[in-house]
Amino acid sequence: MNILVFSDSHGDVETMAEITARWRPDQVLHLGDHFSDMVKLHQRFPEIPMQGVRGNCDAPGSPESLRLTLGGVTMLLVHGHRQGVKEDLERLYFTAMEAGASLALFGHTHRALHDREGTVEFFNPGSIGRGWPPSYGLLRVGGGPPEAEIIPL
Repeated sequence: MNILVFSDSHGDVETMAEITARWRPDQVLHLGDHFSDMVKLHQRFPEIPMQGVRGNCDAPGSPESLRLTLGGVTMLLVHGHRQGVKEDLERLYFTAMEAGASLALFGHTHRALHDREGTVEFFNPGSIGRGWPPSYGLLRVGGGPPEAEIIPL
């Protein structure tokens, strides 16, 4: 199962649409800042399941965190501002452990990261709209441990 992961799109729906058209993934995940961009993307690709969480620049109404199991991998989706990910990943680590997630997906920093601490794998796809450099993520799950790739634009 191929999963595109976007974060911090900040209005750049067009870039997400181009990437989605290229990959035709099984699922799209959006990690906040701007949750409404995912809604607009889903209108263009209604056949692709999409889920996401809100970030610090989003209005209340969408979830702040989401626990999913896709392809046998339990993952926690957060934006990261509530877990202080700009300082360190300690709170995110414990939040993922409490959720029973082996994969913690987050954004907020606008910087891509793929790392592991103990039994938790951390994955931040960077910012599709305002990254240093702009980037997105691709997850492959099913039939073993997840494979995570950061793809720069």
